[in-house]
Amino acid sequence: MVDFRRWITALAVLALFAGLAAAQVGGSGQTQLTCSTNVTATPQLRAEGYTEQTGDITITCTGGSFVTPGNIIPAVNITIFLNTAVTSRLLPLGSSGQNAQVSEALLLIDEPGSSVNAVVPNFGPQAAQTLCPTPLSGCTEYSTNVGGTAVATNTQLNNATTGTGPITGATAGYNVFQGLVNGNSVTWFGIPVLPPVSTGTSRVFRFTNIRANATTLSGGSAAGATPVVASIATSNSSTLPITQPTPTVGFVQSGLSTSATGSTALQQCLTTTKGYVNTLTFSENFGTAFKTRVQPMSAAKYAGQSYPLVSGQQNIPGGIYNSESNFIYPGDANTHLSTAAGLADFGTRLKATFNNIPTGMRLFVSVNNVLNGTTNGVTPPANPGDNSTGSFAQLVISETTADGNASGGFFPSVGSSTTAGASGAVPLAELAITAGSATAVWEVLNTNPNAQENVKFSVFTTYISNVAQNSPPAGTATVNMSFAPTPPVFTASSGAAASSSLTVPRFIADPNAAKNIFGVNICRTILLYPYITNQAGFDTGIAIANTTTDPFGTGPQAGSCALNWYSGASSPAATNTGNIASGTVYTTLASVTVPGFQGYMIAVCQFQYAHGFAFISDLGARNLAMGYLALVIPDPSSVGGRNADPLSTAVGGSGENIAH
Repeated sequence: MVDFRRWITALAVLALFAGLAAAQVGGSGQTQLTCSTNVTATPQLRAEGYTEQTGDITITCTGGSFVTPGNIIPAVNITIFLNTAVTSRLLPLGSSGQNAQVSEALLLIDEPGSSVNAVVPNFGPQAAQTLCPTPLSGCTEYSTNVGGTAVATNTQLNNATTGTGPITGATAGYNVFQGLVNGNSVTWFGIPVLPPVSTGTSRVFRFTNIRANATTLSGGSAAGATPVVASIATSNSSTLPITQPTPTVGFVQSGLSTSATGSTALQQCLTTTKGYVNTLTFSENFGTAFKTRVQPMSAAKYAGQSYPLVSGQQNIPGGIYNSESNFIYPGDANTHLSTAAGLADFGTRLKATFNNIPTGMRLFVSVNNVLNGTTNGVTPPANPGDNSTGSFAQLVISETTADGNASGGFFPSVGSSTTAGASGAVPLAELAITAGSATAVWEVLNTNPNAQENVKFSVFTTYISNVAQNSPPAGTATVNMSFAPTPPVFTASSGAAASSSLTVPRFIADPNAAKNIFGVNICRTILLYPYITNQAGFDTGIAIANTTTDPFGTGPQAGSCALNWYSGASSPAATNTGNIASGTVYTTLASVTVPGFQGYMIAVCQFQYAHGFAFISDLGARNLAMGYLALVIPDPSSVGGRNADPLSTAVGGSGENIAH
């Protein structure tokens, strides 16, 4: 296979000589051709994004000399370099077999289709958008003029030399050209440069749909954002002289902040049905970080995700669209371009990746963003296509499934299968769990670009307690939160390259540490022995019974008890009973375990239904002796904490209470 860079260089040299030869044809000098650059709107780019839209660059030219009517217009190659990789989508070229680096990055001449008013009717801004079918070499165009105004045609006109009257049988020249991507540059070949000549007229070259890998440029606060800088070069600076050739086309900063509410403690011994465990929050770091797929043109449902496109949608040069798509040139069955240039696959997607989900647990998430984790689901906007109504997001079937394609539009939503929360206010969908992991992805359907928004999603769980089988096992579930899609659906290296197969947009994985969202704890019993002594001739006998073997069908459990001793500033170190089998009793003396001790002790037993007894006496129990039952303290790690409650199961306790 021929090396692409050698081949593209050869083409550039050939086009350069062609441009020089053409420049020698026709017209005498009148005024100096002057061309200046501008970026009308310099956008904020998300530092997490591989395919961020840069601002359109325009080159506006005035003056210059007439190219003799009927002659070929001089042509140049124009290359734009960025200080990061160009990631504009590569588009198929049909059966022509031309190079696969041809992209959606477009050059538009004279803002075609932007205005009903034009100096020459049907030319310039009033011309139809017409794609050059040979992007590797450009398209030959011819000069003519009407009333002193220079215009380009795609055919040579024999009657175009008078300079007066209408142009008979002429159509405007090609005014849409595709760029070829190579690393951090994109090149347009054979671009005709017709000087506008007449005072008060100008020629505008607009470069749009240039996407950039923003992940390599560290972003910070608005004041510290990193610029994306373009450098413009031409094959013939006398044909197209450019001032200010290094415009800034974007500023990179972090687009997303995420958080989860504190980790919820769940008890292995308590069966839970759709229990609320967490709320996940995705927050914009600037107002345009969340985008719909396209700018809605109506209030219809999914208007911001629609495809096929509405007639005239996002095809006005220079339009500002708060969407993942930019300027859209629809595919033309009569040319090689079979995919809509500038069209993203979907709107902004938000991803939660859950890991370490204990075996036996089911996981549910809210299908839309919520106002409150357990009580209020967000009501869909009355006008779903109205982006001023604020953020609204919908669960989708996967992070890479597109919203629609050329054969028809659809939105890959996931509907609710159940509800939870107060009065069943939160619609939920269950996630598939594989090897302890699950993923939820929501797409933004509505967003207000004039506000910095956040969206929240609830997480619920269901499990059946089976302590005897250690189900669900103890463990802590975590979540990573990010834009979507992310690796591993593509590699980081491929994500940073222009591609015909990868999605637009695409993002880095969550760079932050995983957040804890809930933990399953072994159901413990906490025993308080208020008074233990081995002083002044007294000793204390201590007993702990493991009563999980009983006539009630309780599953037998075994575990040790940590004995924590407290006697003021000189408390002895904790000791351990070792494993206490179900149906057995552990015994010891204070004189054996903590000689000379006087104070209290808290035993933390790793099984349910431990019961304790203490017996205090003088030596041989000759003069004084007494015994008492240890107090059972509700487990502080449970949902209710250390709340005394005879019905403590209502607050996640063990079913015991803090009395004898």
